Amino acid sequence: MTPDLVIQSERVVTSRGIRKAAIVIRRGKVADIRAYGKTTGKSLLDFGKLVVMPGLVDTHVHINEPGRTEWEGFETATKAAAAGGITTLVDMPLNSSPVTTTVEGFRSKIDASKGKLWVDCGFYAGLIPGNTHELKPLMDAGVLGVKAFLIHSGIDEFPNATETDLRAGMPIISKANIPLLVHCELAGVNHQPQTSNPKSYFQYLASRPRQWEHDAVQLMIRLCKEYKCRTHVVHLSSADAVPMLKKARKQKLPLTVETCPHYLFFSAEEIPDADMRFKCAPPIRENENRNRLWRALKDGAIDLIVSDHSPSTPELKLLKEGDFQKAWGGIASLQFGLPIVWTEARKRGFSVEDIALWMCGRPAELVGLEERKGSLRVGSDADIVVWDPEASFVVETSGIFHRHKLTPYLGRTLFGKVFCTFLSGRGIFENGRHVDGPHGSVILRRTVSRRRRTSEKR
Repeated sequence: MTPDLVIQSERVVTSRGIRKAAIVIRRGKVADIRAYGKTTGKSLLDFGKLVVMPGLVDTHVHINEPGRTEWEGFETATKAAAAGGITTLVDMPLNSSPVTTTVEGFRSKIDASKGKLWVDCGFYAGLIPGNTHELKPLMDAGVLGVKAFLIHSGIDEFPNATETDLRAGMPIISKANIPLLVHCELAGVNHQPQTSNPKSYFQYLASRPRQWEHDAVQLMIRLCKEYKCRTHVVHLSSADAVPMLKKARKQKLPLTVETCPHYLFFSAEEIPDADMRFKCAPPIRENENRNRLWRALKDGAIDLIVSDHSPSTPELKLLKEGDFQKAWGGIASLQFGLPIVWTEARKRGFSVEDIALWMCGRPAELVGLEERKGSLRVGSDADIVVWDPEASFVVETSGIFHRHKLTPYLGRTLFGKVFCTFLSGRGIFENGRHVDGPHGSVILRRTVSRRRRTSEKR
């Protein structure tokens, strides 16, 4: 069969390492991986020494549609993703209205995405008090995981789950063998935030101490062990929790952990007072903590890196007031995850292959998409990013595709410039502009019952 397209480079990231190779694409899939320079014809794209890597998989994104599209939305979020080499997103169940805690809410979200997706997109359900009966219907409808907060989410429609709620939900989630993703902060009963100066970043940092994460992770390890439920700790910011995570790994618990670009790039010492672009929860911690997070990635105690892209309108960030206690918490970085992480990783001796593991392969595994996404191998979706690890650029508002240009990376020099992004073998971003789209698809989980029905029909 004649290939639809052949993409080749002297630096292709494959399961066998970085090598000279040609990727043969047919009908949106990787049909073959051949020796470099052995294929000719009109369908050949030769990227020379640029890195050809699997499209990134970002499994922690707040798209906010329907209901709060003025914060972001499917079109702008997926365009930003495509520009950043991301070909698969998984959307969080809160910040939209309605929240995704019922099948009806899930259908509303899918309907809202139609005709707006520049990349493929999956979805999570939410676990909140009183919706345990909705979990199985949501899983049957195709969600890729379930998200819970152990502290107020910031959205009243999405209250935090108690230990009682977790105990009711985890057996159901465990049976489906999908991940329970948990925002791990447990507020101390007698804790009083230090608010004598709400513009002070270090007072904000003190108001959400490491102990909150430590206690929450400890709780989830205990429940993970009890219910054998796949448990995923989202956006770990405190390295103090790493030793207990390592201990849990030795016990072979089904426990995974992520961190985010902002925890690996910034440190508390450099954050100015009253600069709301840096507010997030858990907060960005000190430099020694950042260094320990990098060591945890090296040791395998942290599995993967995702954006936790959580934008809002500039008004909600209270830029003029500069109040860390009242402003919306969330950092916009979806488009720049690859260069942010690479800029720091390259200085610390990490490789392009490490980036592919943390930001492509393992996120795909988390949500059960490893057969389709996160790697370049025969049979996988031909989702590809072409980028230059040696090229640098300055983050400027004119090049940002998020709905709002509010980001702490503005003006920063980053290494790792994205040149092209392909979705199922189709070019969707090239040299700073979007092309030929939107062609993204909704990704739904294939349930056991559906697989059985398909088998029976055959």
